[in-house]
Amino acid sequence: MTNRWLLPEYVEDLLPPDAWRLETARRALLDLFRERRFDLVIPPLMEYMESLQTGTGRDMDLLTFRLVDQLNGRQLGIRADMTLQVARMDAHDLSHVGVNRLCYAGSVLHTRPAGNGQSREPYQVGAEIYGVSDLSADLDILQLMLEALQRIGLRTMTVDVGHVGLFRTLTQQAGLDEKQETQWFEAMLQKDVPTLQQLAGSLAQPWRQALLALPELNGSAALLDQARARLPHSDILLQALEQLQAVAQHFQHRVNLTFDLAALQGYHYHSGLVFAVYAPGYADAVARGGRYDHIGRAFGRARAATGFSLDLRGLLPSLA
Repeated sequence: MTNRWLLPEYVEDLLPPDAWRLETARRALLDLFRERRFDLVIPPLMEYMESLQTGTGRDMDLLTFRLVDQLNGRQLGIRADMTLQVARMDAHDLSHVGVNRLCYAGSVLHTRPAGNGQSREPYQVGAEIYGVSDLSADLDILQLMLEALQRIGLRTMTVDVGHVGLFRTLTQQAGLDEKQETQWFEAMLQKDVPTLQQLAGSLAQPWRQALLALPELNGSAALLDQARARLPHSDILLQALEQLQAVAQHFQHRVNLTFDLAALQGYHYHSGLVFAVYAPGYADAVARGGRYDHIGRAFGRARAATGFSLDLRGLLPSLA
């Protein structure tokens, strides 16, 4: 006999008082975004697959539920993330010249949970700035992310900061092809040092030494001086390290900061600074963000962009 009350695995109802706690936090975050002059957008729950999978890499593609549009036979996807949707809106619906400061809140759906015990229906809340290429936007977003987490009840946090431009620049300068870059990326993401050493066997110096150094360059801001000494002299690499140093100076004494120069989460669409926030009691990051310039290129309007998002459902234990 079928139990009609059963829900799919990793999908659950929100009952009182959790439903009210999530709704109260959602309102608090949207009020904060409005205070900071962000405009609210509400993307559709589903879109054509070619829009949802553009530029996000294989991981997001695998997370997306698919169905057939009964009106025209085209393949639809249920959104697994709102970042690309907001990029599309910036490129077309809000295509005026100038800066767009956009925020959003709503459910997304994943084909599988991101981790043990996590829901396949996260409640994603985020904010993004389009049209500002300098570091001020990254600092603004990072500050907003910290204020958002504090407003909904988190007090003790550590922010881990990286820059995907370091890895991308080194692999390009080393002359790696797409297959080799993918191999390095997968090993670097897992901090798999034996595999990295094996891959490095055929590389020339100084690229071999520099790529092997990245997983070791993690810790306090002091490692940035070590990075300058261990990485090749390059204007692009120096600029990335200067941006990391600026973050360290801007947020020193405000929050506990760590740096990881091999941080590659979101590598397929991030282009610069990346950051993740960790808090006691949570196995994974409670919020993530970073710069993703040119994310709108597939929609005909490449723009500087930076932003962050968090999962309110996953933060229920901390919500007031």
